[in-house]
Amino acid sequence: MPQIAQLMETWSSQIFWVLVFFGLVFFIIGRGMVPKVMDTVAQRDNQIAADLAAAQAARDKADEQEESWRKRENENRAQAQTIVAEAKAAAAAESEKKLAAAQKQLGKKLAEADERIAAARSEALGEVEAVAAEAAQDIVQRVAGVKIAAASAKSAVKKAMSHV
Repeated sequence: MPQIAQLMETWSSQIFWVLVFFGLVFFIIGRGMVPKVMDTVAQRDNQIAADLAAAQAARDKADEQEESWRKRENENRAQAQTIVAEAKAAAAAESEKKLAAAQKQLGKKLAEADERIAAARSEALGEVEAVAAEAAQDIVQRVAGVKIAAASAKSAVKKAMSHV
């Protein structure tokens, strides 16, 4: 077969050109381009690591600031609650004072009213006794035809009203 016989003649030249081609590819790509790509990848990895470290530092700083803010906020809230409690206590004390003063005034007014009522009652009882005594005198005179003294009529009415 003539194709196989040709193969032996061209084989050495093909191997030569394959070795030349792979040598050129190795030196151009392997020695020239690959180190540049690897440097770029390393720089990118370093940049990512630095960015992650900066982000972690910023996060730590933000957490620290948030914690200090929370502490201040809790202290402010506690102070506000203390102020509110003091204001409530002061308002309650003031209300108690006003209530005591109003209660005192009401007590005086009630005592005065009780005195007026007692005076009005005794005056009304006196008038009722006087009217009852006059009525008793008139009734006795009309029924029995006897005229009685005003003093005895008043004493009889007082005696009858003491039982009521």
